[in-house]
Amino acid sequence: MNNLVTRTLTSVAFVIIMVAGLLFSPYVFGALMLVIMTVAMQEFYTMSLGPRFLLQQKLALLASAAFLTVSILVKEAGIDQMWYVIGALLLIAIPVTLVFRGEYSDMDAFAFIPVPVLSIALPVCMTTMLAYPGGAFNGWIILGLFIMIWASDVGAYLIGSLLGQKPDSRKLAPAISPKKSWWGFWGGLAFCVIAAVVLKLCGVLDFPYVHVVALGLIVGAAGVCGDLYESMWKRFFSVKDSGKCIPGHGGMYDRFDSSFFALPAAAIYMILTSLI
Repeated sequence: MNNLVTRTLTSVAFVIIMVAGLLFSPYVFGALMLVIMTVAMQEFYTMSLGPRFLLQQKLALLASAAFLTVSILVKEAGIDQMWYVIGALLLIAIPVTLVFRGEYSDMDAFAFIPVPVLSIALPVCMTTMLAYPGGAFNGWIILGLFIMIWASDVGAYLIGSLLGQKPDSRKLAPAISPKKSWWGFWGGLAFCVIAAVVLKLCGVLDFPYVHVVALGLIVGAAGVCGDLYESMWKRFFSVKDSGKCIPGHGGMYDRFDSSFFALPAAAIYMILTSLI
């Protein structure tokens, strides 16, 4: 099976899983986000640390899973917010366990431990704000934002391939991602705004047009930043893909790098403008 067929079949399966996970029930949504977060974090730790600081890696994964799980249960089951203390204790245990490690020669590598907690786990946990816009679970807003992100990727690829690969085309960030051009950036931004307007017309984004356009611009720009951020790490660690769990697409982090920036950016905008 050639790569194009693999990528196509995987993309279809991916969309089906995402739609079902975001719309079926809050617990399926939580499970989907938990898998995305955990696998992406583990891929980053595999790239950066390998077997080093293995206990601290597991504690960071458990803490992140605890925060996400409690975030869902606070909204859905009404449990007390005191349960967040579980995640807090697990985070505190990370530096505490270093005291008993008896080794400090490679402490510079320990700095990688909090990176995915801040750039992957925190954004994923913020999706719970988007999933409960009126106090009740509604996955349509998140699905709409994902559609905008996907539209941005398509626009960036099409316009970038068409106009951005000419010798005189300016590159967006040549030191990080040599193939990305400013043409691709503007194309992705345009497709993202168009997708946002279409979602408004379809009733998915029930906001005034000024906010819909603003969300398109924010999601498109933030998504590019997320993509470049992960590309920077992959260049630093000299790897092509973060993993191989998604056939034809690489790893989970590769697939959701844009989302880890775009979703929290959209959530912050909607909170500040009282849209949710």
